[in-house]
Amino acid sequence: MRSIWNGAISFGLVSIPIKLVNATESHSVSFRQIHASDGGRIRYRKVCELEEKEVSSAEIGKAYEDADGSMIPITDEDLAALPLPTAKTIEIVAFVPADQIDPLQMDAAYYLSANGVPAAKPYTLLREALKRSNKVAIAKFALRGRERLGMLRVVDDVIAMHGLLWPDEIRAPEGVAPQADVTVRDAELDLADALMDTLGEVDIGSLHDDYREAVEEMIAKKVEGGVTAPEQESPEDRGGGKVIDLMAALEGSVRAAKEARGEDGDVAEVHSIKGRAEPKTASGKKSTAKTAKKTAAKKTAAKSTAKKTAEKKTAAKSTAKKTAAKSTAKKTASRRRSSA
Repeated sequence: MRSIWNGAISFGLVSIPIKLVNATESHSVSFRQIHASDGGRIRYRKVCELEEKEVSSAEIGKAYEDADGSMIPITDEDLAALPLPTAKTIEIVAFVPADQIDPLQMDAAYYLSANGVPAAKPYTLLREALKRSNKVAIAKFALRGRERLGMLRVVDDVIAMHGLLWPDEIRAPEGVAPQADVTVRDAELDLADALMDTLGEVDIGSLHDDYREAVEEMIAKKVEGGVTAPEQESPEDRGGGKVIDLMAALEGSVRAAKEARGEDGDVAEVHSIKGRAEPKTASGKKSTAKTAKKTAAKKTAAKSTAKKTAEKKTAAKSTAKKTAAKSTAKKTASRRRSSA
């Protein structure tokens, strides 16, 4: 892999020559801007707004825009004169437990490669020390014209470095959480727990970018025969609107997750976790949903029994009627024979 920066790790008085290489790469499909009517490429030209003419890269410098809109030129010499001890050094300042690093601070990732044979021993020493301590190293380094914060950790047999945002670059989540007063019932939490257990774990390595594959397939079809992309469903068509019945949505999610894993899709009756209080109604009484359900079942059974009893009585009456008719017919026949 091609290095993007050469320098050294400063570990106390120990200096470890290293090369910095990108640990990640983008596989996103890139697009060009075109003129929609004729397909011509759209290009951007750098134009001086004072002279209204295009300028070359060699003529372009840096400037800081002041609050009043005026430009303050900044040269490479100005920046080079600034005291920057980390210009060519990754300076380790502390070792801390990994859980002290907020994932929100995580930025780009790099691999640190030992630069030359003499660097192998101190590189291995730092790697093994990080492994044994179960800690990560916090460091400062300079890249692309500014000082940055980094975190060093071990990945397999390599020291990796994650760029970190400075603490003042993390915004406070003010006004982000729901402002409404919402109460979550124990039964809903139980179903959410069941859904989490059903979904289980996943091998991250098995996940892939379905959207990118669809884009590549669509482009291949266009190259072959100009096939257009299918019309997309709206969020409403996909049922992406407001969830009316949260319990039904959770039960459906558990059922779908089980079926996807080849398990029985039936959702077992959810019981409150031991120690939790039963949800209460507005009057302060315990929920009577189960009682109402049992009462309804008893009433249905009673109706069914009454219906069967009524059917038996009707059948008995019908039998008695038929028996009486047969008896009358026999008596009439006997009288006729006697008179004859």
